[in-house]
Amino acid sequence: MFREILKYRDLMFMLTLRDIRIRYKQAAMGYLWAIFMPIIAVLSGIIIKAAISIVSGKAIDLSEVSSIAVKVLPWTFFISSIRFSVNSLVGNRELVTKVYFPREVFPFASILACLFDFAIAAASLSIILIFTHIGISVHILWVPLILIFLILLTSGLGLIFASANLFFRDVKYIVEIILMFGIFFTPVFYEAGTFGKWKALLLLNPIGSILDGLNSAVVLHTMPSVLWTFYAGVSSIMVFSAGLYIFHKSEPYFSENI
Repeated sequence: MFREILKYRDLMFMLTLRDIRIRYKQAAMGYLWAIFMPIIAVLSGIIIKAAISIVSGKAIDLSEVSSIAVKVLPWTFFISSIRFSVNSLVGNRELVTKVYFPREVFPFASILACLFDFAIAAASLSIILIFTHIGISVHILWVPLILIFLILLTSGLGLIFASANLFFRDVKYIVEIILMFGIFFTPVFYEAGTFGKWKALLLLNPIGSILDGLNSAVVLHTMPSVLWTFYAGVSSIMVFSAGLYIFHKSEPYFSENI
């Protein structure tokens, strides 16, 4: 399976470039859209933090603003990747029903296009961290590993939802609802530790563990929890493996159901 995907990697990159061009074609803001949505999300988080600080009488710390920014970017990548990949097969029905090639390239191309947006936004985030004097520490070396877990988790879910949406077209609506309200159950605008004994429940969500690990490594300058990082890694690998298996098993029935 992996050999086939590597064999058609040029096609996957062409589809990725196509998705990027379509997304920004005739857009007045151009590639600034890649950082516009994360900025809006960060501002929303700051407003929520400000409201909480007014009620509690505690001033907002710059590290809290940076924490929101660090967690919003991977969360935005996660939800945008799922949204685009869930419709990647149905949106390319003309190609799916023609010559054979591994259909995994469609959701993977959608995720790679969102990864391009994430890279632009991450470069902008580094400027924010400089101005807020957060700095860096040796623990930032954890970031590449945690991002790999994020990509694996996202890719696995993208494969599962893309194949499910081909057979049941209302899956995309269910996924949209889950993503819409998922931010309230994921430690993006708040810290998991603020919920005390309920922290473990929030971190059982693999994306929550990933965001918490990134916040620890980038903002708090501490080593991410080994236990929860290991859990996030195992969960991501299992979801990715399950996604590949489900997608591969259902692929022979794509043409007749699309």
